[in-house]
Amino acid sequence: MSILSKLFKKQQKPNQDNYRQKQDPTKPEELPIQRDYMDNITRIKEELGNSTDVAFREFFLQNYKGVAVYIDGLANNKMISDFFMESLLKKQEEIHSDSFQYIVDKVTSLGNIKIISNWDQVYEALLSGNTLFFIGGYTKAINVETKGWDKRAITEPSTQLSIRGPKDSFIETLRTNTALIRRRIKSPNLWLEMMQIGTVTQTDVGIMYIKGIVNEKIVTEVKQRLSRINMDSILDSGYIEQLIEDQTMTSFPTIYHTERPDVVSSQLLEGRVAIFVDGSPFVLTAPAVFIQFFQAADDYYARFDIATGIRLLRLLSFFIALVGPALYIAVTTFHQEMIPTTMVIAIAAQRENVPFPAFVEALIMEITFEILREAGLRLPRAVGQAVSIVGALVIGQAAVQAGFVSPVMVIVVATTAIANFSTPSFAMAISARLLRFVLMGLSTFLGFYGIMLGVMFMTIHLCSLRSFGVPYMAPLAPFNFMHQQDALVRFPVWALKNRPELISKGNLRRTGPDQRPEPPKQNDEVATGSKKGDQS
Repeated sequence: MSILSKLFKKQQKPNQDNYRQKQDPTKPEELPIQRDYMDNITRIKEELGNSTDVAFREFFLQNYKGVAVYIDGLANNKMISDFFMESLLKKQEEIHSDSFQYIVDKVTSLGNIKIISNWDQVYEALLSGNTLFFIGGYTKAINVETKGWDKRAITEPSTQLSIRGPKDSFIETLRTNTALIRRRIKSPNLWLEMMQIGTVTQTDVGIMYIKGIVNEKIVTEVKQRLSRINMDSILDSGYIEQLIEDQTMTSFPTIYHTERPDVVSSQLLEGRVAIFVDGSPFVLTAPAVFIQFFQAADDYYARFDIATGIRLLRLLSFFIALVGPALYIAVTTFHQEMIPTTMVIAIAAQRENVPFPAFVEALIMEITFEILREAGLRLPRAVGQAVSIVGALVIGQAAVQAGFVSPVMVIVVATTAIANFSTPSFAMAISARLLRFVLMGLSTFLGFYGIMLGVMFMTIHLCSLRSFGVPYMAPLAPFNFMHQQDALVRFPVWALKNRPELISKGNLRRTGPDQRPEPPKQNDEVATGSKKGDQS
């Protein structure tokens, strides 16, 4: 053991030292910007490894020389050429004494301008798509915002489709995503705070909330959890989600993610906090509750009776997807008396030539279908859907004819899969897919008692979860009668008067008084279509 421990320590120590070097290199802010702009060019080339996408454009201003530095592909080349370099050359005869201040006031007045004086700010600005102007004789630089990289067009959501409502979705550019929210919530109380996470990637992360509605304690908690993140890379919002969630040992999502701007806007208006990650089209919202994952955007664009019926149908589908195969195993193995005699005889006749018990039969079919579903997702779109459909039909029919499975099992697995697709949130749907196998195992040994035991422990586990301090099963547990208006059922829009108290601690009032629609009061003139004094 001592030899193994020494070897383990020897392997770990260099990794830790290398990580410290990445975390704390020779601090660039300790070295000031040089007066000779050529020295600055040399330093940038050395630090960036003579990368070919770093562009240097030297210019002359009477007795001064300088250089504009930017990264091709991140900066807007047309803006640099047309507004900065061309303006710089045309107006150089107006320079009298201080060319640095002249450039700040006259030439670069188009964009957002900052004066920087250390190398930490130089690299941060350069790698963010800005342009830097170094002028000989000055130990500072001009940072002009010229971000202009290519971005994907705003398209229809691909994972959260809706029949009625907006058709735009988030993209991979953070500023575009925040602008989509600003278009919907034109309030000065909509605040956005930025930070950078990732020692190597320096990913921009935005925290958005509505001041006066949000619970300030939740905002503080979100900031603290984000500030504790110490990783070299943040490439997607999924990284953030895994690092700030309350409970990791659970298959249920405790942070909501969506690509729909209207969903994020509605949740901000309820008092939640939105987390934007540059490079990710999915925005996180917190805190999240269990019932939230069964609410779709269509629910709020349709009438309350239709929305309520569809929401209850989703909950029923989730229950079927969770316990469907387990119920079949329990009935065919232990509780044949629970079903009609005619059906028992039919099922027994179908399973007469099947060599496997019900659990193995269900396991084979479930795993096969999961493989087909995963293959359909990973294959090119042109052939993925065809392979999934044809594969399911061919394999299912061949398995029945070969006697490996019974036709009833194919029906059970197909119904379970279709029911699983009706859950609006993919994160919640995949949780049901995982827990389904656990309940299948319990029903194999204990029948209905195993299913009841599994559901009971799952309910206890759900009640123990928290999302940023908010009970995960709220408002069902703890039960709040006043907040049932948008839980299992959905009341009319005019009846949704208050925001959830467990989430919002500010302005709880949503609607004004007397918002219930009523028909106009009709007098005799309107009803009969005649006026007083008219005689026929």
